[in-house]
Amino acid sequence: MTAWASVPLRLLLSALALGTACLPRRFELWAGPILGRLVLWLGLFKRKTVRDNIRRCFPELDEAAWKTLIRRNFEHYGILFFEFTHFFSPFPGHYRRYALRNCSLEGLENWERARVKGKGILFVSCHIGFWEMVAAAAGLTGQPITIVTTVLKPAWLDRKITECRLSTGVSAAYHPGSVPAVLRALRKGEAVAFMNDQYFRPPMGLPVRFFGVQVDTLAAVATLAQRTGAAILPGWGWRDENGVMRVRIEPELEFGADLGDVVKTTQAIASKVESWVRARPEQWLWMHRRFKNVSWPADHKTPPSNN
Repeated sequence: MTAWASVPLRLLLSALALGTACLPRRFELWAGPILGRLVLWLGLFKRKTVRDNIRRCFPELDEAAWKTLIRRNFEHYGILFFEFTHFFSPFPGHYRRYALRNCSLEGLENWERARVKGKGILFVSCHIGFWEMVAAAAGLTGQPITIVTTVLKPAWLDRKITECRLSTGVSAAYHPGSVPAVLRALRKGEAVAFMNDQYFRPPMGLPVRFFGVQVDTLAAVATLAQRTGAAILPGWGWRDENGVMRVRIEPELEFGADLGDVVKTTQAIASKVESWVRARPEQWLWMHRRFKNVSWPADHKTPPSNN
């Protein structure tokens, strides 16, 4: 997208952000599901990908349950849309205040136990709920944390989101080429966070089991833990019925002698992520093409449907 072509988008996001910054949280929780259902009805935003992924991952459900889960997932996307507009508020410090009001964190003792080992922390997380708020909740503790992400385009979009992340204490390392920054943070005993629920082709990814099939999955966390001795901490969050992001840091994953086995470590992380998705399937990013190059077994095939 060229700079000029992105001007209408920037104006639209700024106008929406002005509105959402002035409205109560309950407005987003009301309007978001309506927007999501409209998008679903219009067949927009990768409806077929969402439908196919959900049907294949939950072959035990019936048609009615599939439709309900798909609808609830799109309602979640509608809320998520309004949540993302807060990045573009014209009011200084707004995103930090928004995060402080709308997230809570539990399990900080697990972080502290891993931190005192002095070898750094590798957080593993996923795209459930408003995942940016998971990072914000961690950053607001005052402990240094770096997320591994990509540079966004256009440049103004990347600058705005980076500014908001920094306001909550969250730094970024950008891939490709993120390894030096990641290693520096770990050597200082700091935390680095990875999203472990997306497709990564080899050599960055390797095939492990996820929802019953072998699919290429990010292996960098296992490799870094083996190389540095950093602790691997699971951390995730979900949006509750009141709109609060409940962020939970779980106990360190212990591998013992298996830490040297990248496949076993990556599989353990993938299984952890799957357990989160199964717990809150309506809030996961099913529109992502997670299952590329996968051969589904017969009982996972998508039944024919016009919906």
